[in-house]
Amino acid sequence: MNGVGAVPAPRAAVPVRVRRLLVHELRAAAALGRWAVRRKHGIGPGDHAARYTGPQTALLYTLLCVSVIETVALAYLIPWPAVHVTVLVLDVYGVLQVLGLHAACVTRPHVVGPDGSLRIRYGALFDLTVPADAVASVRVDRRYPLGRLLTLSEDGVLDLIVAGQTAATLELTRPLVFTRPLGSTGEARTVRFHADDPHALVAALRPPALA
Repeated sequence: MNGVGAVPAPRAAVPVRVRRLLVHELRAAAALGRWAVRRKHGIGPGDHAARYTGPQTALLYTLLCVSVIETVALAYLIPWPAVHVTVLVLDVYGVLQVLGLHAACVTRPHVVGPDGSLRIRYGALFDLTVPADAVASVRVDRRYPLGRLLTLSEDGVLDLIVAGQTAATLELTRPLVFTRPLGSTGEARTVRFHADDPHALVAALRPPALA
């Protein structure tokens, strides 16, 4: 007998990380469709969209070229049909993964709302909405930190790193909880993130009196 608030059995049987990965894959697939028709996700009237894909675009396309070359080369080198088909499927899947990541980043830019809120994103992997009253200050601040996509320091500084760099620093009036790609959470007091045009983002986010 199910109690109040019980988790459905099929969902409980699937680990959180696996569910998160499946969701990311579905969102990446949807992003490919949006990218094809040039449609952005979560952009409303009066919103300012800020791209952040500049530093990683060349790298992603290089990975795509390498994957395609590898696929063609292995087609000639592998004499066993079954192995060839398996490798081909894996290579095509890898190409779609890279394209899906790029498409998700292109179609899910940062968003500054007309109310002064800020939505900081990285494709389908990260999404943090900062209410207007949580914004203490924002400034252009180019840094080149080392680490993975998300790095949280002991004093609550969250770095959202794109190709080894960030371009803006957002100070918060209060700590905000964020969710990592695989489902764990953290708490940030400062967020450093990348934008291709950080000056335009800062100008859009700052109230007229502070701009």
